[in-house]
Amino acid sequence: MDISILSEKLNHTLSTLRYGENPKELYEPIRYIMALGGKRIRPLLVLLGAKMFDDDVEKALLPAAAVEVFHNFTLMHDDIMDKAPLRRGQQTVHEKWDANTAILSGDVMLVRAYELLLNVEPEKLPLVLRLFSRTASEVCEGQQLDMTFERREQVSIPEYIHMITLKTAVLVGFSLELGAILQGAPQADAEHLKAFGDNVGIAFQLRDDLLDVYGDKAKFGKQVGGDILSDKKTFLMLTALEQANAQQRQTIIGWRDKTDESIAGEKVKAVTQVYDQLHIRQQTEQQIDLYFQRALHHLDAVQLPDERKSMVRNLALQLMERDS
Repeated sequence: MDISILSEKLNHTLSTLRYGENPKELYEPIRYIMALGGKRIRPLLVLLGAKMFDDDVEKALLPAAAVEVFHNFTLMHDDIMDKAPLRRGQQTVHEKWDANTAILSGDVMLVRAYELLLNVEPEKLPLVLRLFSRTASEVCEGQQLDMTFERREQVSIPEYIHMITLKTAVLVGFSLELGAILQGAPQADAEHLKAFGDNVGIAFQLRDDLLDVYGDKAKFGKQVGGDILSDKKTFLMLTALEQANAQQRQTIIGWRDKTDESIAGEKVKAVTQVYDQLHIRQQTEQQIDLYFQRALHHLDAVQLPDERKSMVRNLALQLMERDS
């Protein structure tokens, strides 16, 4: 069974999910965001984590769907907080409807995620619910730190890495851990897969930060330069501020809080030029590679033959090389 078959099984399962009908204003936004698709990496990792220990992944399909519903719930709420106009190249839910609708529809998605997890075998359910609840709380903690950092003058790079670990990486790690647990994997192996996923998740977010500045808008699906326009303290921005000379620092700070759309292009260009002068792109790529190598160390520690781990390894490699 190759990864395309797993994707087909996953997509079929997601297509059969029912969220509710009335009031339609509550449920249409859920169907809308779920229909936007995306890479569906996290639920696929649930299946890959499961397949490493048992080729029959049927019992992992609904828990994998729970992870995808939860992930899209977080995206729906994050887009409101970030005032993001686009998601996967389409209007965000709060733009297409309104913020209040997006909040309430997202709440229903969180409830549905828990309902889908009730399909886990009874003897494994308490552990799965405990780990999922911890992960969900950590994702919220990460989002709060992200918003807190927006108001803070100084944020360190380690603080930023901690924030993206919570906001992005822990759900990637949980996805692999969940798949392993569902198939009865030894605890040590499940924990190594969790650590592998956490490190891949950090590298994935750093790649996202990089693509936000240097990506192709047509491929990226979001507004290129959006992090610069919104003055987000990404790894690129924090590294630049740490290394900038007085003139470069003044350029960055001088553009801060300037949100007029008529000068958006000029702002992105000016800050990107500072990044180029400081070789920020290359430094970010080095950090991505660092976390990816850490991830591979944990994957190597999983007590399985290499051929059982090859699909997970290959998917992680694809994620690190992506341009969208």
